[in-house]
Amino acid sequence: MRLSARVDYALRAVVELASSSQGDRSRPVTAEQLAQAQSIPPKFLESILLQLRRGGVVNAQRGPEGGYWLARPATEISLADVIRVIDGPLANVRGHRPESLGYQGAAQALQEVWIALRASEREILDLVKVADVAAGDLPDRVRDLAADPAAWV
Repeated sequence: MRLSARVDYALRAVVELASSSQGDRSRPVTAEQLAQAQSIPPKFLESILLQLRRGGVVNAQRGPEGGYWLARPATEISLADVIRVIDGPLANVRGHRPESLGYQGAAQALQEVWIALRASEREILDLVKVADVAAGDLPDRVRDLAADPAAWV
């Protein structure tokens, strides 16, 4: 799985919002504060936040008291939700959904591999919520997978 810098920054910003505001909508966090907290280029982050706002992940308020906050509780936002807003579907092959591909002959089983890969990605990315990451309390399934030394190489 390859995550773009855009997705990485979006996930970090959303987790920072969950951690900083702890769901308190009366204290929006500015883009500048988010950029500084996560070492994200500010201009790049602003375009990401706009995308997240349009995708219903964050809300925004302009003005001196303005900033960003999560559009729903962090316990209801999965990592997959954020990735889909930024990059679209989780797994694709050359820009196509795996179920729409047509493989012939000996390569025919590749389609099932891509679908299984997508199902595996979904299992983890839909399971892990922004609140889990912000609290450093990941689901047992994720901890078990990450505990395998082979996963780190």
